[in-house]
Amino acid sequence: MTDSDLRDQLDEKHERNRELRLDAIHRWVEFIEEQPPEVWGPQQNRLVNSQLQSARESGLDAEHYRRIEEAGKNQTE
Repeated sequence: MTDSDLRDQLDEKHERNRELRLDAIHRWVEFIEEQPPEVWGPQQNRLVNSQLQSARESGLDAEHYRRIEEAGKNQTE
C-alpha cells in the first residue's frame, strides 16, 4: 500500500466521520424541535457538563491548546 493510498483512506474516513457527525446534529435538531425544553434540556446540560469536566481533567491550559490547534492547521496546509 502506498502513502497516497493511505492518505486516500484517511480522507475517506474523515469524510465518513464528518457525515456521521452532521447526521447526529440533524437528529438532535429534530428532537429538540419536537420535544419541550424540559425533556432535552437536562440531556444537553449533562453533555456540556461532561465536556467541560473532560477539558478540565485534560491538564491542558488554554495556551497549550492553542499551540496544538495551530500546529494542526500548519500540518494540513
